[in-house]
Amino acid sequence: MSNFKRKLKRRHLINNLFMVLLVFVISISFLVLGTLLLEIFLRGYKTLTWDFITSMPSGRASRAGILPALIGSFGVIALTALISIPIGVGTAIYLTEYADKKSKFVKLLQLNISNLAGVPAIVYGILGLAVFSQLVGLGPSLIVGAFTLSLLILPVIIVSAIEAIKAVPNSIREGSYALGVTRWKTITGVILPMATPGIMTGSILALSRAMGEAAPLIMVGAVGFVTFLPNSLLDRYSALPLIVFNWTSRPQAAFAEIAASGILVMLILLIITNLTAIIIRNKTQIRVD
Repeated sequence: MSNFKRKLKRRHLINNLFMVLLVFVISISFLVLGTLLLEIFLRGYKTLTWDFITSMPSGRASRAGILPALIGSFGVIALTALISIPIGVGTAIYLTEYADKKSKFVKLLQLNISNLAGVPAIVYGILGLAVFSQLVGLGPSLIVGAFTLSLLILPVIIVSAIEAIKAVPNSIREGSYALGVTRWKTITGVILPMATPGIMTGSILALSRAMGEAAPLIMVGAVGFVTFLPNSLLDRYSALPLIVFNWTSRPQAAFAEIAASGILVMLILLIITNLTAIIIRNKTQIRVD
C-alpha cells in the first residue's frame, strides 16, 4: 500500500511539474506575441488612415497606399475559395461516402493528403511556377496565384471536411436509407447540412492562412509594387503580404511605419474572417439542431 502511495505521489508531482512547464511556455508565447502586436500597433496606427487604404503605392512613404495590394488579395482569395472549397469538399465526400475504406489506393491517398498538409508553402510556389506559369503558359497572373494557393490549402480543407463528415452519426445515415432516400440525397440533404459547421470553419481558417502567405506568390511572379488594379484573371497583381515585405526591405524608417499599418490591415482582415467562421458555425448549428 505504501508503494502504491509513493507511485501515486510521484505521478502527482510529475503532473504538477508538467502543468507548471506548460503554463510557463504558454505565458512566454503570449508575452512575445503581445510585445510584437503592441510594437506593430504603436508604429502603424498613426498612418492607418482612409487615404492609406485608398491610395496607390508610391516611392514616397507619405503618399504610399495599399489599394492595389488590397484588391489583389481579395481577388486571389476569392478565386482560391471558388477553386479549393468545391474540390476539397467533393474529395472528402468521395473518401468518406463512396470510396472503399479497405482499398490500398484509398489508404495511400488519405496518407498523402495528410502529409501534404505539412509541406512548406515555398514548395507549392515552385510547383505553381513550374506547372501553371511555365507548362500551361499562364505567366505571372492572378489566376496562377489562385491555383497555387488552392494547392496549398486543399489538404487542410479535405482533412477538416473528412473529420466533419465522419462526425455525423451513422444512425442518421441508416435512418435516411431506411426511409428509401438515395445515397446522393442523403449526402446533400442530411449529411452535408450537419457537417457544414466543421467544413466552413476549416475552410475559412485555411483561407486565412492563404491570405498571409507571401512565399508562394513571390515564386509565381506576384510583385510588391504595382500602381494599377487588375482588370482580368491574366493581369499582374500584388497582395498585402508582398507590399509589406517590399516596405520592410527599405532602409527608411517611414516605410517601416506604413509596413506596420499594412500588417494591421492584414490582422483586421484575419480577425474578420475568423469571426465569420465562428458566426457561420453558430448559425448552422442552430439551424441543424
